[in-house]
Amino acid sequence: MTILSAQNVTVRKGGRVVLQDVSCQLHAGEFVAVIGPNGAGKSTLLSVLAGLLKPDDGSVMLDAHALASRPAAELARRRAYLPQNPRVEWPLPVKRLVALGLTPHLPAVGPLPEQLVPAIARALEACDLVPQRDQPATTLSGGELTRAMLARAIVGDPKMLIVDEPITGLDPMHAMTAMRLLSDEAKRGKLVVASLHDLTLAARHATRILALVDGRLISDANSLTEELIHKAFGVRSHLSGKGDSLALTLLSPSEK
Repeated sequence: MTILSAQNVTVRKGGRVVLQDVSCQLHAGEFVAVIGPNGAGKSTLLSVLAGLLKPDDGSVMLDAHALASRPAAELARRRAYLPQNPRVEWPLPVKRLVALGLTPHLPAVGPLPEQLVPAIARALEACDLVPQRDQPATTLSGGELTRAMLARAIVGDPKMLIVDEPITGLDPMHAMTAMRLLSDEAKRGKLVVASLHDLTLAARHATRILALVDGRLISDANSLTEELIHKAFGVRSHLSGKGDSLALTLLSPSEK
């Protein structure tokens, strides 16, 4: 079972502490939403957990072994990372962009193995990109590119999905579809870690909430509550309903 843990992680950038003494232990089958205001350190934490940024202090462990000691090829097979605001510079067809997510599984030379083609088709369908499969990726809208990058992240069937703002720029239907996809991945036994600003969708789908404020982990909870929203964001709110009917209303600070 995958266990990813951060132990007293501190990161400094430009003389400023952006993460301070953060500790958490994450498990396979969890959908972990990382929330917090702008500049809280969410993207930095995800980069550290993905093994892309070495902390100045503290450590990150994967299954009781230092993440930094894992061979790059092994980590690439086990973990997919989706950055915030992804970009594409080359006019690759969308299906080829998605296929890049299979790079850790490909032979050193030769064409794409036929047995991997169905995985690309499934990822395109899951992210509603079948009509765009042959379209140059550089011509996609922002939301379409976000979906294409999500398809690239899931195509290799990694054990860990670490995704930074995976629904930014998506219309409501595709945002809900993406969240259901990530939720289903967690139910299949994967570890899913996502930074999110949409608190309604976080409350509906996440099985665990990590809240960061000013680089500190202020809460590690099993659900999003009105008290936690106020503590993290300084606003009053009202949660009602359950499951897919859960609704969040944000109130002005003066409202009760």
